[in-house]
Amino acid sequence: MAALRHSGLRPLSLARKRLSAPSPARQSLPQTLSRPFSASTARMVSSYYSGEPEGPVVKTDIPGPKSKEHLAALDKVFDTRSTNMLADYTKSFGNYIVDPDGNTLLDVYAQIASIPIGYNNPALVDAAKSPDMVNAIINRPALGNFPSHDWASVLETGILKVAPKGCDQVFTAMAGSDANETAYKAAFMWRRQKERGGPSVEFTEEEMSSAMNNQSPGASQLSIMSFKTGFHGRLFGSLSTTRSKPIHKLDIPAFDWPQATFPQLKYPLEEHAEENAKAEAAALEEVEHLIKTWHIPPAAVIVEPIQSEGGDNHASPAFFRGLREVTKKHGVLLIVDEVQTGVGATGKFWAHDHWDLPTPPDMVTFSKKAQTAGYYFSNPELRPNKPYRQFNTWMGDPARALLFRAIIDEVQRLNLVENTAKVGDYLFGKLEELSKKYPGEFQNLRGKGQGTFIAFDNPKRDQFLAKAKKFGVNIGGSGANAVRLRPMLIFEQGHADILLGALEKIVTSW
Repeated sequence: MAALRHSGLRPLSLARKRLSAPSPARQSLPQTLSRPFSASTARMVSSYYSGEPEGPVVKTDIPGPKSKEHLAALDKVFDTRSTNMLADYTKSFGNYIVDPDGNTLLDVYAQIASIPIGYNNPALVDAAKSPDMVNAIINRPALGNFPSHDWASVLETGILKVAPKGCDQVFTAMAGSDANETAYKAAFMWRRQKERGGPSVEFTEEEMSSAMNNQSPGASQLSIMSFKTGFHGRLFGSLSTTRSKPIHKLDIPAFDWPQATFPQLKYPLEEHAEENAKAEAAALEEVEHLIKTWHIPPAAVIVEPIQSEGGDNHASPAFFRGLREVTKKHGVLLIVDEVQTGVGATGKFWAHDHWDLPTPPDMVTFSKKAQTAGYYFSNPELRPNKPYRQFNTWMGDPARALLFRAIIDEVQRLNLVENTAKVGDYLFGKLEELSKKYPGEFQNLRGKGQGTFIAFDNPKRDQFLAKAKKFGVNIGGSGANAVRLRPMLIFEQGHADILLGALEKIVTSW
């Protein structure tokens, strides 16, 4: 295909001079994540990423000849069957991903919601070149046994600087699945400590010997409750709480743990308020019933603020406040899985900040945009009563913690959470117009007031996603029919206009 610059897709009006980021040491960083968004902030974001392409460029089919050549070589040594597209990260920048054939796509999928402030971000390049980063990479410590002398400072100036309200401690891990599994372990140990009479009560000989045979009382008879169509990872424990797709679970032994119905809301929300309220009330009744009657008692309930892999399923703040009340009432912990929703994408740094909870969650798990993983908590009893009970060799990665610190500094400096809220409102409004113009193509539009964490259903979803690349956009799906938007925090109104133009071209080209 001939090289194509998409006429009709409005390019960003960007300065021609590429700017480099100030070093974090030279910046005067704001101390809050919630100051009012201003036009000057918008200009600051634009000029900062002025090295971006002006818009998508599609030169070949995707994959093109060079990509196919690289994929053939890769397939000999690595399973490539899940490949979405091959990328050349040396040429990707800001909101744009580039492939070996020179195709330049506006990336609103962002490595499955995992890139917060753009490809080849200058501030992150500076952080990667720092002596602290070199030290963390080449002397990677086993943090549980040999933490560095400045590990507390790294945590306090980074990960803990943006800790959710009510949470002042963190356990660092390797990935989202790992974060959830360690949170489950914390819940089980907390529950058994309470049943024994407190953390000072010693284990019995029977408990220690039976644990070695995977039998009770040492191996506790406890569960984690999750929700239908939820996703919490692919490791053994987390997989027993994942309910989004059979392909994740087939052939894998699983625990007999309870699952409750996640409210299936109807859209537009304002037209189905009474019906949706009844669905949420019924879901909460089911949660309470399962807590009281399931034959393996739940130590915790885990929930996503928005069920991301299961189809971008939403519930109201009232539902989550009700869930907090039910778990408190029955002495069950509440784990909020913010692996995909955390770090600003919903217009709040943490999505559960939208809920106005009466008391904080007991644990909040994170990964993806944080570029590291783990869980936050506040109750000291969630720290095990003995060493080595919550332990592995690495216990996270200090290099990734340093990277997250640099990300936090940029998010604050450029006011990117507020930027995302503002741009999300604009994008949602324009998508509402498209849904009225093409009602069969943009169904069940959802995510109003949730930043750029927006989705809609399309009856030909897989073809929709494939065709998007032809019009210069990399976009993802979830569930059976959902097209999900996962732009970066540096996504601006100009990028939204490019995306909207491409979306309309897709649905008018069938």
